[in-house]
Amino acid sequence: MSASVSIPVAAWLAAAPRPVLLPNANGLQIAGNGTVPWTIVFLLTFLTLLPALLLAMTPMVRLLVVFHFLRQALGTQTAPSNQILMALGLMMTWFLMQPVLTQVDQTAVEPFRAGQIGGMTALERGVEPPKHFMLHYAREKDLAIFASAAQQQRPAKPEDLPMSVVVPAYMLSELKAGFQIGAVLFLPFLLIDLVVASITTSIGMLQLPPVIISTPLKILLFVMVDGWNLLAGTLLKSF
Repeated sequence: MSASVSIPVAAWLAAAPRPVLLPNANGLQIAGNGTVPWTIVFLLTFLTLLPALLLAMTPMVRLLVVFHFLRQALGTQTAPSNQILMALGLMMTWFLMQPVLTQVDQTAVEPFRAGQIGGMTALERGVEPPKHFMLHYAREKDLAIFASAAQQQRPAKPEDLPMSVVVPAYMLSELKAGFQIGAVLFLPFLLIDLVVASITTSIGMLQLPPVIISTPLKILLFVMVDGWNLLAGTLLKSF
């Protein structure tokens, strides 16, 4: 009796109404289910590339290189931790990039919100302030390497170079600057290691590694001279 009056599940699913995809100005509109704009797709894609863009187009490369050199020079393998160094580098990067972000907001974001310019125009205007910032610190030698590799004609001015040339050249320049600061920062701590090693060897303390004695001395010296303040001030003045 029940089998004669019941409807098969497959037939019920086939007879059920399905949502219809309708074209919309912002994307695809699903009937009865709202709108799925394409801007969400682009936003999610941008979020996946955001960490790489943050490292490639900001001073964070130089800051992290110097911080890691400092940790190696002090002999503390995990103090400060990577999370602390990353947070400090991120906050200092935000401080240094505030003028650039303000220019991007004034020239691209605000006109786009007001409907005065389109998306592509806003993107072109928004790229200009970061490009000027990177060109200010990118070496001409590094720019020439990538320009010649891309077979680009010699531009009338550096601002005519594409971002595909400016970004890697800027990263190379920042790596060189970070290694230079790290090498200078390493020298006084290396001197302490040499002095401690020579003293412990001369008095016959061969069973005790010199690093056990030199590490507290280096930390004490760094704290006494207020090293974090000096390092932060020097890094900020280098930009």
